[in-house]
Amino acid sequence: MMMQQRLKLAALVVLTLGTLSACSTNTSSSKVTNSSSSQAKTTSSSSKVLQIANQGLFSAGGTVTQSEGIFEPTDQWEETGAGQTSHVDHANVFYQVPQKANELPMVFLHGYGQSRMGWQTTPDGRAGWANYFLRQGHSVYLVDQPHRGEAGQTSIAGDISTKTLDQRWYTQFRIGRWANGKSNVYQGSQFPNDEASLNQFFRQMTPDTGMKSDMGEDFDNELVARDLAATVDEVKQRTGKKALVVTHSQGGGAGWTAARYTDNIAGIIAIEPGNAPSEDSDEFKALLAKKVPVTFYYGDYIDNGDEDIAATAIWQGIRQNASDFVKQYQQAGGKATLVDLPKEGIKGNTHFMFQDKNSDTIAKHVENWIAKNAAK
Repeated sequence: MMMQQRLKLAALVVLTLGTLSACSTNTSSSKVTNSSSSQAKTTSSSSKVLQIANQGLFSAGGTVTQSEGIFEPTDQWEETGAGQTSHVDHANVFYQVPQKANELPMVFLHGYGQSRMGWQTTPDGRAGWANYFLRQGHSVYLVDQPHRGEAGQTSIAGDISTKTLDQRWYTQFRIGRWANGKSNVYQGSQFPNDEASLNQFFRQMTPDTGMKSDMGEDFDNELVARDLAATVDEVKQRTGKKALVVTHSQGGGAGWTAARYTDNIAGIIAIEPGNAPSEDSDEFKALLAKKVPVTFYYGDYIDNGDEDIAATAIWQGIRQNASDFVKQYQQAGGKATLVDLPKEGIKGNTHFMFQDKNSDTIAKHVENWIAKNAAK
């Protein structure tokens, strides 16, 4: 790729992730390996049967549009939709409540090109974070954001792209370096890189029915944030408790903005969010005023990523942006931390740390943060 094209692509990806700023830093290249480990057969974090007291689905937020005219029941198949309504732009939420729900409820929001599926399982077939936190006593609420997954009804006509883009996102997600038609994960990677797992990973990508850009340039952060806030408020009504909000990647921006629309966020756990609020933003002010504790988690291959791949500099800038937020938030009296997993001795993680082979190790780290920082 020519440098000019690479810079253009980098700028677009930054926009996709919602980055407020990105700094370019040169680092040494990480070695890659062409790993082909057998599909993981590891069990869940507990061998005991997980008992679910209640589960179900509901929609949150959204609006109703209506066409001009009058609906005529005797002409139900007329083509214009005159006088008819459409319930659109809502989030869809799958929830489970464990038998002993003695901890704060948790609301999970996915990132770009994803759905709630990412929290339910891993590419190599293990139980996902939803099950892990259910076992710790948290009820879980898994969101499909508006226009994604089971919340596809939209007021905006998007374009469903048929472009072949698996390797674009593989590279951006710091899984490795794709070469000679093969996945070459970074040295020490925790990504399940056998053929079956890689196939499952690519197949969890899903389109957005309201977007025209395949880079996410027209992502409606405000809409997603309002529906996320509506979900959090519904959780409070159902449980009587504030909720912890866990976001990933592009979903991070909606997590910050949701704090403007609800008083019921007990804490935000941002897994490699694409941005962090600037000190003068309404999001920063809302989080601070409502005393929301915040933590960021970042994986490996940022300081030691391939310097000739644009994603490396992008992620260095994104993490620096988060570090700046933590300092500013702490100085203003807020509670915030940034967890750099390699510095914690947890190495080999990609952008999808909650689906990597050591996902339970990271979940345990998150649970410890919750115990210390989020009041029940």
